[in-house]
Amino acid sequence: MARKYFPKSVEEMVLWYQHYVSPLSLVAGFLSDNLFLTKRVDLLRTNLLLLFYLLICAFGIVAINLIMAGRVKNLKIVRFAPVISIFMQFAFGGLFSGYLSLYSRSASLATSWIFVIALAALLLGNERFMRFYSHFPFQISLYFGSLFSFLIFYLPVAFHQIGPQMFLISGGVSLAVITILLMGLYRLVPEIVKKNRTRVARSIAIIYIVFNVLYFGNLIPPLPLAIKDAGVYHSVIHQSDGTYQLTGEVLPWYEAYLNYNDVFHQVPGDPVYVYTAIFAPNDLSTTIEYQWQQNESGKWVTTDTLTFPILGGRGAGYEGYTVKDNVTAGDWRVNVITQYGQLIGRVTFSVVEVSTEPTLVVTSK
Repeated sequence: MARKYFPKSVEEMVLWYQHYVSPLSLVAGFLSDNLFLTKRVDLLRTNLLLLFYLLICAFGIVAINLIMAGRVKNLKIVRFAPVISIFMQFAFGGLFSGYLSLYSRSASLATSWIFVIALAALLLGNERFMRFYSHFPFQISLYFGSLFSFLIFYLPVAFHQIGPQMFLISGGVSLAVITILLMGLYRLVPEIVKKNRTRVARSIAIIYIVFNVLYFGNLIPPLPLAIKDAGVYHSVIHQSDGTYQLTGEVLPWYEAYLNYNDVFHQVPGDPVYVYTAIFAPNDLSTTIEYQWQQNESGKWVTTDTLTFPILGGRGAGYEGYTVKDNVTAGDWRVNVITQYGQLIGRVTFSVVEVSTEPTLVVTSK
């Protein structure tokens, strides 16, 4: 009677309970990210955790293919094979969860929504991938995409530089690492690599091209840079103690909670201030641009572009502001972009002329 409720082998256990194990492995990866993954992309703990996931995936790919090719003769290890897929699912789930968390913090969804949604789809779809983890082209494709996504922000952190050259280096290193992995697998399981080499090469080429199209189309968030705070104000004063005194309108509770204000009530002649706090990793210095744009008949027209240098390392972000006089009524936005044209964040608001000054509140940051 007890036999009815207890599997006789690891394979049977996975077969019986895979509908429960797959979601649990996804949840486990998500929880491990929240426990150990920090909000800063430049901290050692964050990168070590993601590297650990990548190593688990690489080990799983090697182990599964050794078993499938019959190189492993020990029956106990062979019977353990189904569990390897679960560990890979856990690791890939942790990677997708971590990437979604880090990239979405950096993303301006106005332009980067495609990449962020793709990461979210991979995270949510990971539970469905269980039966594909034994397919060699799928393993290599998923690993290459995960590795490329990691190196895009890790190498700028390591070398304290950002820009197209670092992205191209990230792509080159990703191709080198996946080539080394494939060469190692060719020595171990040549029949599997030979059988799938055309599909694998095609998949890697497609992924590489897609990443380049997204990056140079400004559709990948410009990690490791990220907007920590931003808003439109009636006054911004840099205090002697290094803090900023911000004078803004009193917001409804829901807008204050969302840090969102899309209407600026202006007495004619008053200037408009836009404040930002931009996170950058330690020892990374770069130039940021504020791009003022006005909506004219449905088309955004740039009226001013201002540049300023930032230096990374501050957890709350490098603070700064831009001010503009003679702002007319209508729809406005201020794009915060890198010197290479990548959108870090955007403050969008409507200027409405009023005869009396609105109720204002002063905060410090």
